Order: sequence, then structure tokens, then C-alpha cells
Amino acid sequence: MADEARWYVVHTYSGYENKVATNLEKIVENRKLQDWIHEISIPTETVTEIKDGQKKEVERKIFPGYVLVKMVMSDESWYVVRNTRGCTGFVGPNGKPTPLTEEEVAALGVEKRSIEINYAVGDTVNIVDGPLENFSGRVDEIDQEKNKVRVTVSMFGRETSVELELDQAELME
Repeated sequence: MADEARWYVVHTYSGYENKVATNLEKIVENRKLQDWIHEISIPTETVTEIKDGQKKEVERKIFPGYVLVKMVMSDESWYVVRNTRGCTGFVGPNGKPTPLTEEEVAALGVEKRSIEINYAVGDTVNIVDGPLENFSGRVDEIDQEKNKVRVTVSMFGRETSVELELDQAELME
């Protein structure tokens, strides 16, 4: 059933996202619905705010009023999610649940995809995707957490540092 599970967007009362997620997790655990409802996520981002002259890291919801749920759609799972306190329904035409596409899930960064790389800092890589495709450069920094690599590319006689996705570069052979 795991391969049938898709991500759906659930609309909640504003400010109730965490409560809905917690309630839903408890219901799934109590009713043993782990086969139907796999994951519950509230997309957030860390933002640095400056208040009264002091920097402070704050976690902010990217989509206030929405919770993402990875589930196998059935009458029972739909009913459980729909009738969770604070939930107002699924996002879709006429309240009919519409699953997110693979591209939307990737863009939201909901599912962490681990990318195996065969290069390290100091290696020369070819850029295989994006506006700098077919350029080559030296790897300066790799950030597995953020799925980014910093590469120094020589363009028009100048060294330029660019940030790429990990899978946009591959080791030169």
C-alpha cells in the first residue's frame, strides 16, 4: 500500500496547523491507521528576524492554514482526516481531494531525497543541468542538508562561484 500513498493538502483554521497535525497523529496511533495515513507535515522555514537590534532565528510556516498529509485515499482515511478537529477539508475542486504531483512534492521539499554523489571538495565536475550546462568547475563546498554544492566556474576569463543542486554536477572523468 505504501506505493499508493500520495501527498494531499488539508485546509485548517489559521493557527491550528500544529493542533491538527498532533490530533491526526494521535488518531492514527490510537486507531492503528499507519497503513493508511503515513506522514503528516507542516512545511516551515527558518527566518532571521531583527527585533530591538537583536538577531533571532524564527521558524515560520510557509503555508499558514495548511497541513500536508501523505496517505492512501479511502473512505475511512478521508473520513478520519476530514473530521479531525480544526480541519476544514481537503484542497481540491469542490472539496474533492487532489493529490500533489511529484514535481510539487519536490518543489515543496516535503520528502527529503538523499542524493548519492561521487565527487568531493576540490574535485573538478561537469555541470549537467541548468543554465550553466556543459560548463565545468571546481567544487568548493558541499551541503548535503540543503542539497546544494558550490562550484567555481571559469566564465569569460573570470572565476565565478555558483550554487547548484547536488544532482546538477557530476565528476569529470
